[in-house]
Amino acid sequence: MPLTPLPSEENPWTILDTEIKLDTPWVRCKLHKVINPSGSAGIYGVTEFKNLAIGILPIDEEENTYIVGQYRFPLQTYSWEIPEGGGPLHLDPLDSAKRELKEETGIEAANWELIQTLQVSNSATNEIAYLYLARQLSYGMSEPEEGERLLIRKIPFAELYERVNSGEISDSLTVAAVLKYRLKQLEGSLP
Repeated sequence: MPLTPLPSEENPWTILDTEIKLDTPWVRCKLHKVINPSGSAGIYGVTEFKNLAIGILPIDEEENTYIVGQYRFPLQTYSWEIPEGGGPLHLDPLDSAKRELKEETGIEAANWELIQTLQVSNSATNEIAYLYLARQLSYGMSEPEEGERLLIRKIPFAELYERVNSGEISDSLTVAAVLKYRLKQLEGSLP
């Protein structure tokens, strides 16, 4: 049964002035002088992403998946995650997903399903993520971007689920894709 949409309100914020503090090929950081919903003057910083976030959960016929390990500079930590990357705002996110999966793992897929969209951190950014399930896989050579040093591991999906469930893997796109896939397994809604 379709759900009735939840109620929403008009924007209660008033922007008085905006200053661009940083502008790179990837992000633009703005500092807004505002009147907040309670009527007080303040500031609000927003990071605008110039790409969509893309994540792919590849699943083979034996319910194995492929994860990518890499050092994540902002958190100064090593991270295992599903194949991920950025896609230009003007391109179809599916085209970006196909490119990222091939680039990072060498895998191509004949069957694609958008399983989730996310507002990644909507209190501070406008970043939107598209998460795809990729099936009917074929294998080739990976072609990582310059500056990337990736490790690729094939593991059973059940193991990835356990690593997410335990908190060992905490990348947000990976967590969302893994939990969505597990929910689809439990509901019996997978093709």
